[in-house]
Amino acid sequence: MQHSLNELYSQYLTGIIERSDLEGLIYQYFANNQENLNFKHWSQDEYDDYVSWLYPRIKGAVDSYREAGASFEVYMMTVMRLASKEYRMRITTKSITEYAAWSVNVRDLYAHEEAPAYLQDTSDKTQTVISRIESFSGRRRNNPRQLLILILKCYYYVSDDFLDRIAPIVGIDKEKLREMLDRIRTIRTQRDNEIYLMRERIYSQFYRCIVYEKKLSYYQQNSTAAVKMKNRLEKARQRLEKMRKRMAGIRTDATNRQVAEVIGISKGAVDSSLYTLKTKWNILADKSLLN
Repeated sequence: MQHSLNELYSQYLTGIIERSDLEGLIYQYFANNQENLNFKHWSQDEYDDYVSWLYPRIKGAVDSYREAGASFEVYMMTVMRLASKEYRMRITTKSITEYAAWSVNVRDLYAHEEAPAYLQDTSDKTQTVISRIESFSGRRRNNPRQLLILILKCYYYVSDDFLDRIAPIVGIDKEKLREMLDRIRTIRTQRDNEIYLMRERIYSQFYRCIVYEKKLSYYQQNSTAAVKMKNRLEKARQRLEKMRKRMAGIRTDATNRQVAEVIGISKGAVDSSLYTLKTKWNILADKSLLN
């Protein structure tokens, strides 16, 4: 026969059962009385997970109980109901976060050409740089130094695969060209790290906006919670837009002086070569890259 919580607490006070036994029996009482505790609307698995999550709190609840007014059983029922709200909120928040991640990355599981638009025009700019360099290399093979300068200038977008394809056109051994790229990347390490951290902050803000949107959908329209969440969402979107604009204005190209240092020529020679490319062939749509 199962005892009530009041009876169990009395046995604990009189020394019939130990403290650990009381906590275990309270846990069993919760686990075996789902229907009697007004949790019938929960699934069995959900309720079992909740009781297991609640168990570590039973000790603190017993310590906090004072025999003044409500009985021990009523007190424990109140603790259980209040804790259930916190538990459901945590589960909902976790679900929303998972939804945010999946909603952005699920299309990465399929074959597609476009990358997720975290930073708006980043992927387009990369493709523009590479396609223009390839176009130039196919038309002007008689001036490999200009092409080398352009490659080092655009080092941020040069992949290993592209390097292997462009090395014969430049007329430099691909290992030598790789060493030059590694050197300019080393020179640019601090700046590239700043760009990387900025991009990561934009990713985080992007996910934060999705989480806020999903949370807002759970709140009753025009409720106080909904109004507060809507304000947070608007501020988060504004901040994301500012971060994107700031990122778009950050230059990822090496300076002409850095390119000259790696090649071993004067800065004036680099300036002249890039000016020629800009005026005669219009290599990049974003001409600031050649300044």
